[in-house]
Amino acid sequence: VSGNIYAVGAALLGLGFVWQALKWGLETWLEALNRRSVQSWLTAGKMPKELEGLMDEEKALKSGPYTLAKSRFSQWESLWDLGILLTALALGWFPGWYEYARNSMGDSVWAHGAFMMLAFLGLSLFSIPWEYAFQFKLEERFGFNQSTLKTWVADKIKTWILSLALGVPVIAFLLWISRQAGTSWWIWAWLALTGIQLVLMALAPTLILPLFNKFDPLPDGELKDRLLALGEKTGFNAKTILVMDGSRRSKHSNAFFTGFGRWRKIVLFDTLIEALEPVELEAVLAHEIGHYKKGHIPKSLIFSTLGTGLGFWVLAQLAQSEWFYKAFGFDPVSESNPWITPAFFLFALLSGAITFLLQPVLNLWSRKNEYEADGYAYNTMKSAEPLIGALKKLNEENLSNPAPHPWYSGFYYSHPTLVERVRFLNSQN
Repeated sequence: VSGNIYAVGAALLGLGFVWQALKWGLETWLEALNRRSVQSWLTAGKMPKELEGLMDEEKALKSGPYTLAKSRFSQWESLWDLGILLTALALGWFPGWYEYARNSMGDSVWAHGAFMMLAFLGLSLFSIPWEYAFQFKLEERFGFNQSTLKTWVADKIKTWILSLALGVPVIAFLLWISRQAGTSWWIWAWLALTGIQLVLMALAPTLILPLFNKFDPLPDGELKDRLLALGEKTGFNAKTILVMDGSRRSKHSNAFFTGFGRWRKIVLFDTLIEALEPVELEAVLAHEIGHYKKGHIPKSLIFSTLGTGLGFWVLAQLAQSEWFYKAFGFDPVSESNPWITPAFFLFALLSGAITFLLQPVLNLWSRKNEYEADGYAYNTMKSAEPLIGALKKLNEENLSNPAPHPWYSGFYYSHPTLVERVRFLNSQN
C-alpha cells in the first residue's frame, strides 16, 4: 500500500512540475502577444488610431519602450523563479530545512511557525538581485527611481523583521488550532485568520505604514477645501486627508484609502498632487469614494473571506492525505508525528499556481467595479472631463501602456484600459 501511495505521490509531483511549466508558458505567450502589439505601432512610428485625439503622440510612443523593457524583465524573472522553485522541489530542500528546523529549534508551535516564515524568507533571497535590478536599473533608466540604496536596504530589513514579528505568531496560532480543534480545525482557523486580518487592516495606517513612509496632513488651500467639500457632499467624511512621501522611492503616482470605520484615512501621493490639477484630484477622489458608495470594499472582503475559507477546507483535505506528504519528500501525519506543518507550507507555496487560473475572472469583476466607480465620479462631478484629464495625465506620467493586446489586458488588468475608460465616461454624457 505504501508503495502505491508513493507512486501516486510521485506522479502528482510530476504533474505539478508540468503545470508550473505550462503556467510559465502561458505567461510567456501573453507577454509575447503584448510585446508584438506594442512593437507594431512603435515600428510604424505612430500611435494606434484609437488614441488619436486622446493622447500626445510623443508621450504615447514613449510608453512603448518602457512596456517592452518591463515585459522582457518580467519574463526572465518569472523563468528564474520557476527554476528556483522546481530545483527546490526536485532536490528536496524543504524536507531538509524542515528536519533541520525541528532538530535545532524543537517541536513547539513557535518552532513550526518559525520554520515556515524562515523558509519563505529564504526563498525570497533568490529574488533580491531581480528586485535590485528592477529598481536601480530598469526604473532608473526610465526616470522613475527616486530611492537610494540605503532606503532600499532599510525597506528590505524592515519588511523581513515585520514578516517574522507578525507571521510567526499568526502561523503558530493557526497550527495550535489545528492540534486542538479536531477535524473541524479548519473552520476555527479560518475564522481566526479573518479576525486577525480585520485587526491588521485597522492598525496598519497607524502602526505599520508609518514604518516605511512619512504621512503629513494635507496643507490648507484650494485642494483641501475641494476635497473636504466633496467628502461632505457625498457623505464620506474620512478622519483625515494625508499626503504620503511617495517621491522618496518613485515618481509613480497613486491615491488610496486605508483603514475602515473611524480609522479611515484618505492618502494621496505627493507625486499625484504635483501631477494633477485640484479639479482632477477631486475627480480621482470621487472615483475612490465611488468604490465605497457602491459597496465594493465590503464585497471584496466577503469574497476574499469566502475564498480563504475554501482554501482552508482544501488544506484540511490535503493534510489528511498521505500521498501529498510523500510526493514532496515529507513524512505523513501519524500518531508519533501529528504536525500538519508540511501540508500547510506546501499549500501556501503552491496554491498560487491554481489561483492563477482565476485571475482573469477576478480581474473581470474588478474592471466592472472600476466602471461603476467611474460612473459615480461622473455623476458627482457632473462632467466627464476632470476624470478623463486625470486618467490621461496619470497614463502619461506613469508611462502606462495605452493600447495593450486585448487578451493580455483581459487576463492581467484589474482596471479597464485608458481607451475603454474614456469611451465609457464619454458615453455618460
